[in-house]
Amino acid sequence: MTSDNSLELLPVVTPDGTVIGTATRGECHSGVGKPLHPVVHLHIFDSSGRLYLQQRPQWKDIQPGKWDTAVGGHVDPGETIIEALCREAREELGIIGFDAEALDRYVFESDCERELVHSFRATWDEVIYPSEETAGGRFWSRHEIASSMGRGIFTPNFEQEYSRLFG
Repeated sequence: MTSDNSLELLPVVTPDGTVIGTATRGECHSGVGKPLHPVVHLHIFDSSGRLYLQQRPQWKDIQPGKWDTAVGGHVDPGETIIEALCREAREELGIIGFDAEALDRYVFESDCERELVHSFRATWDEVIYPSEETAGGRFWSRHEIASSMGRGIFTPNFEQEYSRLFG
């Protein structure tokens, strides 16, 4: 994979998650109108409390090269939130059969988009197999994360969500 598909169809939702239509990825990420679209995030901890983060590939249309939530992705039209979470975890990190705990649902807005974020956490001590959808990843200690905040290493969305949920 070397680029995001700007023609990929995404559901457009209300803040409570009700689907009201579809828009292309390009439309959702253009900064014009900012159609609210649902995404899933999975925060993966190991038993010692370290948090796995993925590095975004340079070809991503938003925040290339930055470190981000272990799993993050769009919900496809007709897909449930849990189906999207399981699909993204399998596609991005080869993880199957995890127990996800729902943490939060909120609207995130940046200069180019608005997302309805569904955040989850899971504990995983088995091998993680990052796919070509990522530029790799690793586990970070709380201290490493705290000392890297605000330095342009992480995506703004990760920093905001991490502080909101775990800070």
